[in-house]
Amino acid sequence: MVRVALVSLGCPKNLVDSECVLGEIAEGGYEIVTDKAQADVIIINTCGFIESAREDSINEILDAVQFKKSGACRALLAIGCMAQKFADELAAKIPEVDAFLGVGHAGAVTRAIKEVLKGERLIEAAAPPRWWVEPAARIRSTPPWTAYLKVSDGCDNRCAYCAIPDIRGPFRSRPEGFVLDEARRLADEGVKEIVLVGQDLTQYGADLGGGESLTRLLEKLNEIDSLVWVRLLYAYPTKITPELIEAIGSLEKVAKYLDIPMQHGDDRMLSLMGRKGQTEDYLRVIDALRSRCPEIALRSSFIVGFPGETRQAFDSLMRFVGRIQFDRVGVFTYSREVGTPAADMPGQVPERTARARLDRLMRLQQGISLAKNAEFLGRDIGVLVERVSGDCRFGRSYRDAPEIDGVVYIKNSRAKPGDFVTVRITEALEYDLVGTSADATIEKRGAFSPKRRKHS
Repeated sequence: MVRVALVSLGCPKNLVDSECVLGEIAEGGYEIVTDKAQADVIIINTCGFIESAREDSINEILDAVQFKKSGACRALLAIGCMAQKFADELAAKIPEVDAFLGVGHAGAVTRAIKEVLKGERLIEAAAPPRWWVEPAARIRSTPPWTAYLKVSDGCDNRCAYCAIPDIRGPFRSRPEGFVLDEARRLADEGVKEIVLVGQDLTQYGADLGGGESLTRLLEKLNEIDSLVWVRLLYAYPTKITPELIEAIGSLEKVAKYLDIPMQHGDDRMLSLMGRKGQTEDYLRVIDALRSRCPEIALRSSFIVGFPGETRQAFDSLMRFVGRIQFDRVGVFTYSREVGTPAADMPGQVPERTARARLDRLMRLQQGISLAKNAEFLGRDIGVLVERVSGDCRFGRSYRDAPEIDGVVYIKNSRAKPGDFVTVRITEALEYDLVGTSADATIEKRGAFSPKRRKHS
């Protein structure tokens, strides 16, 4: 049996694609292995979002080339975002790669493996699909209690710095029936936390024409008995409706957490970036979310060093972040992407300046994060246990998305990975919390809101 190893790079959306590839190759009769040294075929699912991600992808490809030269590997495939955008260029520079398949690789990987093992070389990076293509199978690589659930692909927002619409194609929602069917299967398999992912969750259903929406989807997911958390990533700030806010606040299984990439806090910069709305619009959304759901944890991401970002504009961003007091923030320096409008804009900011601004903003956020965490001292919070190390357990609360946010260190616990326990917080760190647990299960009553400690 031909053995296949797959390396997945990039975001959770790309990970779901990789898991679908694993399902496809398993159904095709291939053996999946985790050690590249044992693989007859190596597949790299690449990321092409920004320059640093492409460097990681190229390094992984070059690493796999060594296995082809001196190991068991007989065929090497590069698929996904970077392969979509740079297939011809990469094919010329790395002749050891036998096939390049773009983002429309669903159902094509097993065929490609057969052809390259016969000596063929493939370069297939046609335009991305315009409609949703449902994968035939999926093998999850996440822990058994957590799964990503992809509800859309592509993007129509056309931000000036972003190549995703050109790489992934136009926005297309996954039909509601497919989403709910997979959610129920995942729950039947023991998944307790579903993380909804898409380039823009808040646009979900707009292209389907049958009344589908993110709000309606959440209402139906909330009815799945064995789920505990339904978590949302990536909400566009101007598309967060009152109905969605009410759903987040009222539906028990919807985690009180929202990732809202805002990208900047200066109106002129938002306009240059091609972002819709202004800072006052964003502030109103934040106020509405916190008014309906005071315990909500809010995360955002920002770009510093975008063309035209003056010192005054950066100071506006600092004030904006200081005013909103996000629970979590990610900061990135601008990456000049060929083919995007921003690449040719005047006022390109030196990398050194951008990095200095990143450091300043992250120092500000560290203080905010510490103060936010300190609010939980003496309070009880639900935690999903994920790891064990000696006498300590590590887990996540409703405030922590997997692989993105902090952790909760749990003392005096015998809980197993996958258990939900109540933790009383005793120490607050900049990004993490520390507490003790009596291992009282909270799975039946929900795990979202912290409980304030009662003083005698």
